[in-house]
Amino acid sequence: MFYVAYFKTGEQDTSRPVTFLYNGGPGSSTVWLHMGAFGPRRVVTADHSHTPPAPYRVVNNEYSLLDVSDLVFVDAPGTGFSRIQGRNAKKAFYGVDQDAYAFADFIVQFLSKYGRWNSPKYLFGESYGTTRSAVLANLLETGHDIDLNGVILLSQILNFDLSADDPQTNPGIDLPYELALPTYAATAWYHHKLKLTNAPSDLQPLLAEVEHFAMTDYAEALEKGSELPDAQRRAIAEKLHQYTGLPVAYIQKADLRINGGEFEKTLQDDQDLITGRLDTRFSGPTYDPLSKEAEYDPQEAAISAAYVAAFNDYVRKDLKFGVDEKYKPEIEIWKTWNFLHQPPGEEQPEQQSANVLPDLAQAMKYDPNLKVMLNAGYFDLATPYFEGVYEMRHLPMPGSLQKNIEIKRYQSGHMVYAHPASLKELHDNVAAFILNGEQHKP
Repeated sequence: MFYVAYFKTGEQDTSRPVTFLYNGGPGSSTVWLHMGAFGPRRVVTADHSHTPPAPYRVVNNEYSLLDVSDLVFVDAPGTGFSRIQGRNAKKAFYGVDQDAYAFADFIVQFLSKYGRWNSPKYLFGESYGTTRSAVLANLLETGHDIDLNGVILLSQILNFDLSADDPQTNPGIDLPYELALPTYAATAWYHHKLKLTNAPSDLQPLLAEVEHFAMTDYAEALEKGSELPDAQRRAIAEKLHQYTGLPVAYIQKADLRINGGEFEKTLQDDQDLITGRLDTRFSGPTYDPLSKEAEYDPQEAAISAAYVAAFNDYVRKDLKFGVDEKYKPEIEIWKTWNFLHQPPGEEQPEQQSANVLPDLAQAMKYDPNLKVMLNAGYFDLATPYFEGVYEMRHLPMPGSLQKNIEIKRYQSGHMVYAHPASLKELHDNVAAFILNGEQHKP
């Protein structure tokens, strides 16, 4: 497993915090957090439009977390410069539980190699990396006797039944539509597509209103299914039209249920544009005007080349590694990934969508001092912010442990750090989270 570790210059202080960072996918390297968020060097990309081609600008990162913690950026098995081998290598590493075991083994070996067993320890995962963190935190505590000082989640997904990507394949489960609605409204607000009589100039009051509607009137309507009266159906469709900007007829034809890809395709269809998934502030030309859902993600198209080029240049010229090796930013393993997960206390993997809420809850019960921080962008449709909030509120643990959870929201997307103002906020919030943990040491 390939990693890049940054330690404070000078004599090593083993009491200094160490944070393990990784992206998700599954199948993603950690080039994004490394070159966009907290590494010592950062690539500069356009805020909400396509970044022009090379040469890209790489600058000293004033928002690196090195001011409060040593950092270890880890590439998942098979990604980046990490490699797997053996007859059953993919089966051994490419799954929810297998992946967590690999990261646990890595962390144990790292702590021994660098003498960091007595350092404060933090996990920082993004996207599927938050899924990994939930399983990993519990595994480290209960399987390796390693208590963590904190788990930092960025763009969270712990229960895959709540995803807005394909809820139509799971009829009867309407929560994904409800939890995505505030992000639809935030996106419509950003693109000036709201149909409200008095559209608010500030985002937060709008989202508070939409969150309430999503969990009350909208949830009640969806629960009624085919028994929903026509008058109530029309009223809900009209309200959804006001909040999302989508046509009333389209909403009614969709039976009041629009998934993420359909929203991305339809919101700016009159301009032959699709809306971003990772960051809905981004837009791009539609491939097929007659398609049902968006065919690609405009933000991914806009910034990926900059991140990949910047890291490939930096790792070879500055870090002097990988001259003759190929760096794999992402590998295509989503379709073959083993999402079966064995929850704590169960004898075998559950035959259902991955849900690691029990793992994080058990980690917090096993160590009542464990602190958790959720960071989420308002314009993220890959892992909608309200989905993360809902998951935090539904951890199966005593209510008294909710005080250990901190939630921060940003006017950015999935990669919160891709928005410069949000990157500063993210740094300041995470740094304060780590420093606050240090202040409470006995």
